[in-house]
Amino acid sequence: MQFATISDSLVFNQIHSNGVVNPSYRMRPQIVLFGDSITEQSFRLGGWGAALADTYSRKADVVVRGYGGYNTRWALFLLNHLFPMGSATPPVATTIFFGANDAALLGRTGERQHVPVEEYKENLRRIAQHLKNCSPTMLIVLITPPPIDEQGRLEFARSLYGDKATELPERTNEMAAVYAKQCVELAEELGLPSINLWSKMQKIEGWQKKFLSDGLHLTAEGNAIVHEEVVKVFGEAGLSAPNMPYDFPHHSEIDGKNPEKAFQNL
Repeated sequence: MQFATISDSLVFNQIHSNGVVNPSYRMRPQIVLFGDSITEQSFRLGGWGAALADTYSRKADVVVRGYGGYNTRWALFLLNHLFPMGSATPPVATTIFFGANDAALLGRTGERQHVPVEEYKENLRRIAQHLKNCSPTMLIVLITPPPIDEQGRLEFARSLYGDKATELPERTNEMAAVYAKQCVELAEELGLPSINLWSKMQKIEGWQKKFLSDGLHLTAEGNAIVHEEVVKVFGEAGLSAPNMPYDFPHHSEIDGKNPEKAFQNL
């Protein structure tokens, strides 16, 4: 399967000034992180999105499109707004990170967010297909929902509501596993890379407190795993930051006495 390379993303725009066309300049490629609150929070201190932006500093712009509380059903309404068809500069890569809310249990406090697993898989398919229609060379990475620490969810609820807190978690690790499995299977069907976060995190002893801050959302160490896995997948697909050029000359290439020379070939 062909993935986008950096050469696909060097888009040249013409700058007009007083009717004169000036030399073109290179636009940084864009990497979009599309998901729920785990993506929305990824630019917080220690977040995986912030770490990714640092990894691709001056190589690509990392754009967060995370929507807390959203499931895949609601995410479909955003596609044409976030990823318009016919865009001259579509992202070179997009992560799709949904499922934690889809897997909320019926009959519990989060049932409004519940999406049946069959629909969840189909919604992911529709999202991925829309992105491919936007750009056949776009790298699309599916990320499974993380595991659920049910005791951690109950403790978090008690910290918020005290004695009024529910005695049953609104999510379970068993149900998260079902959605994670469908996410991975869909990626295989479509020939897309995936990150099985549900499985990856549980390989480490004490994962419940080590990787999850409230039984669901990520700690700094949990964010580090996501960052590490995304960088790995991007690299395997030919989008490795060390191999990508700077958008403009590195300062070491600029002659202090003749700076114009470094910018002549832009």
